[in-house]
Amino acid sequence: MAKYVCKRIGMAILTLLIITFLLFFLVRIMPGNPFPSERMSAEQIANKRAEMGLDDPILVQFVRYMSGVLRGDFGKGTSLYNGAPIKTVLSSAISNSFRIGGIAILLGTAVGLILGITAALHRGRFLDSFCTVFSILGVCVPSYVFLIFLQYNFSFRIPFFPYFFDPSRFLFSSVIPSLSLSLFTMSTIARFTRNEMVEVFDSDYVRLAESKGMYGRNLVMKHVLRNALIPIVTVLAPLVVDLLTGALVVEKIYGINGIGKLMVDAIAGEGIDYNYVLALGILYSALYIGIMLIVDLLYGVLDPRIRVSAKEGDA
Repeated sequence: MAKYVCKRIGMAILTLLIITFLLFFLVRIMPGNPFPSERMSAEQIANKRAEMGLDDPILVQFVRYMSGVLRGDFGKGTSLYNGAPIKTVLSSAISNSFRIGGIAILLGTAVGLILGITAALHRGRFLDSFCTVFSILGVCVPSYVFLIFLQYNFSFRIPFFPYFFDPSRFLFSSVIPSLSLSLFTMSTIARFTRNEMVEVFDSDYVRLAESKGMYGRNLVMKHVLRNALIPIVTVLAPLVVDLLTGALVVEKIYGINGIGKLMVDAIAGEGIDYNYVLALGILYSALYIGIMLIVDLLYGVLDPRIRVSAKEGDA
């Protein structure tokens, strides 16, 4: 098992390195100007490019950039925040996105599991239909539409929550964006939980357990839910990355200085800030690869057959 874990970690690191090089190359050939050309002359832009080493061969630039990244230095922006170090700006954005995204993950997963379990236990009845309709609506309604609905009703008509994000009132400011972001996760988890549990309920080993007199909570917890969690964990992984990195439109509308808003500003500003686009792209990739690695390892916890398979592979 240890050999399997080391192999998965090595593959994750290699994958991230390849993705980083591809991102670096694609960012360098992107059309547009990384500097605010309306406020800088051609000579100033040329001097700035030479200062930042943008005219050097791409392999030289990549090695220099990676040596900085390994030290935690992503360089400086070319058009955003007056050239402030990306590390400083990114740490603040990560903090906001991760806290709001973390609340959305916990809320969406908890409520989604409750709804899915309730629907599966009441299959073919009213509660099943209600949870199914809710799941369909939650998947179909975009997060930013739900955000605007909450803003209008609970910030404008009933001024209880802030209309825009206020860092000094983080708890109250997090309610509306966290609810709006959790809707899709909530609906997706509910739908998959219901479908997987219904499938497990119809399996032979559950019928065998019922024939031995196991019913109710013990049956659901020991046999049904545990086996249903394996595909649910797979579905949850990309949703976690999306929520932790912030939904682009939600953060932009609600004025949250998070990763999503930072990405929009880097692309849609006066000049495309290549360094921010690259740093955020690496962050997205690292989070996705890291969470998928955790999912692979969780499979062994949830399903003993995977642990046995890994040991046989080591042998």
